[in-house]
Amino acid sequence: MMTATLTPAPTQQLTLYDVSWETYEQLLSAFGERPIKLNYSHGILEIMIMSYQHERYKSLIARLIETLTEEMNMPIASAGSTTLKKKKLARGLEPDECFYLQNETAVRGKKEINLQYDPPPDLAIEIDITSCSVSRMSIYHAFGVLEVWRFDGTRLEFYQWSDSGYGLVEFSPAFPQLQASDLMPFIELTETSDNTTVFRQFRAWVKKNLSSE
Repeated sequence: MMTATLTPAPTQQLTLYDVSWETYEQLLSAFGERPIKLNYSHGILEIMIMSYQHERYKSLIARLIETLTEEMNMPIASAGSTTLKKKKLARGLEPDECFYLQNETAVRGKKEINLQYDPPPDLAIEIDITSCSVSRMSIYHAFGVLEVWRFDGTRLEFYQWSDSGYGLVEFSPAFPQLQASDLMPFIELTETSDNTTVFRQFRAWVKKNLSSE
């Protein structure tokens, strides 16, 4: 029988225990495109409601990545918050954002992603505003996601996959010249400037410091 615990605001998170895989898939279907995330691992289901602040930061970092790849002439496929799941691992989640970079050609033109056949995203973004992503890292690791960026509202960190788990790294594996500290001034600038100004300045910085052209 399922049991539940409710984490008080501001995390807006509900955790259910002893949830079957079938129930997890039924809930995925029922919630559809609502701003709710479901994380499933071996019978434990976390249900999270996303805040405005959470959504603002995830969109911001996603656009920074897309600007980087455009200026560096790198192929990219955005998979957004698509559900990643693997029944044989009894695990599933929706990243805040995720991208195919090294494996972009493997998913080019696909209408859906099935981890039974397709590679996992190369890079996932986690915004730790509404909730903490620590419990999600083991799911990403089981799926083989090469890199995870975590932002808690004040600090951005890069993590790289290894056999033993994720390790904090100074430079991004996907963007070897890029440090997390390089992005923080532009993230902080959004507190006082509009997005158009921020991305114009970021694009100029990339052209000067990282662009392949």
